Amino acid sequence: MPVERRLKLRSRDSTAAEVYGAWERFVQGDDDVYGVRPEVAISWQRSRDLYRIDPFLTEVPNAPLSQAGHSLDQDVVFAELGFCAAAMAHGVAEAGGVVTIADASGRVLTAWGDKDTRSIATAGGLAPWFSWSEGAVGTNSMGTALVARRAVMIRQSEHWCQAFHDWSCAAVAVRDVVSKEPLAVLNISCWRGDLPLSTRQWLEGAVARAQNSLRRRAHDSGSELLAAYTHARGRSKQPLVAVDTAGAVVIADDMASVILGVPSNTPAVDAVVRWVPQLPSFIHAARFATTRAGSDPGWTGSTQIFTHLADEPSSIGIRPVFLHGDLIGHLISFGASAGEQFPQAVTGGVLLGQPRRVVALREENRMVMLRTSEVTVAEADGSGVWLHTDEGRLRAALSGLDRLESDLAATGSFLRVHRQYLVNLSRIREVERRDKGELVLVMDDPENTMVPVSRRNVRAVRDALNI
Repeated sequence: MPVERRLKLRSRDSTAAEVYGAWERFVQGDDDVYGVRPEVAISWQRSRDLYRIDPFLTEVPNAPLSQAGHSLDQDVVFAELGFCAAAMAHGVAEAGGVVTIADASGRVLTAWGDKDTRSIATAGGLAPWFSWSEGAVGTNSMGTALVARRAVMIRQSEHWCQAFHDWSCAAVAVRDVVSKEPLAVLNISCWRGDLPLSTRQWLEGAVARAQNSLRRRAHDSGSELLAAYTHARGRSKQPLVAVDTAGAVVIADDMASVILGVPSNTPAVDAVVRWVPQLPSFIHAARFATTRAGSDPGWTGSTQIFTHLADEPSSIGIRPVFLHGDLIGHLISFGASAGEQFPQAVTGGVLLGQPRRVVALREENRMVMLRTSEVTVAEADGSGVWLHTDEGRLRAALSGLDRLESDLAATGSFLRVHRQYLVNLSRIREVERRDKGELVLVMDDPENTMVPVSRRNVRAVRDALNI
């Protein structure tokens, strides 16, 4: 064997041993994950602390029976992925692997590939109607790809459950171009061997094909929403906006655009260029309507939200829009009230409450009224508090970080991550994991302020960010 290949194999064996050692320590409660890739270490953390999966689980659970049918978009994705999986099955089989497709819940729908490997896979639960969500079996390529927003490769002892340490797998999820939620996942697995060199190319090609089909459908949905808006606009003088199922704006009239902070009368038919309203409460209301109308096609509703134009809440009426029986968005009218009157708390809790301001001091006799969205970090300095803001570093009018934390609790946007720091969750740009498992938050401000997370607050941060 050539020297170069011997060195490469020795290095790979050394890395595998290092990962397995980290796995052994981690399952016993030690947080030392030196040598483990960050995305794997974060998944291990979820598996152990959030899902509490037994690392010595030997049987994959059956997927729960679902009464809900698949959406038309999901059916389109399954068809596209099935075509691609069948096309790549021969190449995967030659490498001794299997190809699987699972739905958004991690339930395996179908499998192709090498006959012998498929027999082993079936015996181990890598077969139709078994659940491979991360919440069911911990770190694995399909379940972790559904959580992550990129392709995932899980090699041998990177799997959370020891029973799967003989497998190397790679998967990528197809996501709805509007909601960004996963619709399906495509996976390639090899038993006691390396994945084919073409694995990434196969997966990315299949997902690109499926995403293109979804983009075309989203464009058609945008055109239908635009037509529904035009029809409704001619029958009403109230401020009107058409949004997709995620609450992004397809088109808004002059008055609605001022309220939402988006361009007026500018159609955004393509999903990738739709406008994001500057009112989180409006987005929450639209998404609540999506949930309700998704289960009840005859549903209409209304609620109240605060805007920057008035001190009193404004009512909004919501009418869902369907295309071929599939929910594609809503027409929302300001000042209207119809259908189910759902309370503010339902659509996102405190985000729909009284808008809050943070008072800062620019000079001894000059106060600055900051919107909460303008504050990235509050930092304790003795009995005083410094605010990291879009206008620079300002001293808070309130003394004491505890008082400020209590005052901002009703916004639902701020979290105490350290005895010295309170952060705006919506302004976190990156999360770094250091060598010993510590978390550091990189904030979305001009200085990219770095905020340490204390050990006791790690769980709260993970839950808040869903990582």
